[in-house]
Amino acid sequence: MKKFAVISDIHGNMQALNTVLNDIKVQKADEVLCLGDYAMAGPEPDISVNFFMKKANEFKMIQGNTDEYIANFSDTVYENIKKNAPIMANALKCDVNLLTSEQKEFLKNLPKQLEINDEGVKILLVHGSPRSISENIFPDMQIEEVEKMIESTDADIILCGHTHIPCGYQTNTKQTVINTGSVGRPFTDDPKACYLLITVNNGEFTAEHRQLDYDKKSASEILAKRNFDGAEKLAQMLINPELRHI
Repeated sequence: MKKFAVISDIHGNMQALNTVLNDIKVQKADEVLCLGDYAMAGPEPDISVNFFMKKANEFKMIQGNTDEYIANFSDTVYENIKKNAPIMANALKCDVNLLTSEQKEFLKNLPKQLEINDEGVKILLVHGSPRSISENIFPDMQIEEVEKMIESTDADIILCGHTHIPCGYQTNTKQTVINTGSVGRPFTDDPKACYLLITVNNGEFTAEHRQLDYDKKSASEILAKRNFDGAEKLAQMLINPELRHI
């Protein structure tokens, strides 16, 4: 038997990450799988990246779309994001100036996907979907749409993040698709830090989303003090995610 803890979308929120890591220890997980978005637009992006760099030989990690933005930053990337999400563009530029060359290189070199085989189960790690690092797998999608997204893989379990909303699907091809939710920027009505715990045993598995209270107030206060236009709104979104629609 083996337990996997799956985390995604940390976004520089060390308060949420530390809470999740403590619970992972309590649950006695054997291995941690990370699905990307380690830094951007969060309270402490540099500290977060440093943490994951130190865990490079311990955790299995892939790249998220915002990690790609940081690693490949240019005026074009900035302008493209600014069209639809000006505050996120401001956060990105600030993050790029804050992170060191070594940190950016670490994010750049992370694989976009990773497949592991354990206990007779094949698991695929992606950020968005098997088709795209930035494709959304939301709750309440048509199962045929989800099946189209995963038709390139024969993995038993496809693990994703990106949307910050946990969900799961059992397909007609007997594959399981699970969105792990977000550790650091949850978009659920009750914005608790969320991760996934998978127990695999001799070809069978169970999965549980774990949602945890953490010190949102401290995380919000740290983010609000960051030096970019819109930081205060992002800080408030940690407490009330519905503000992202305003």
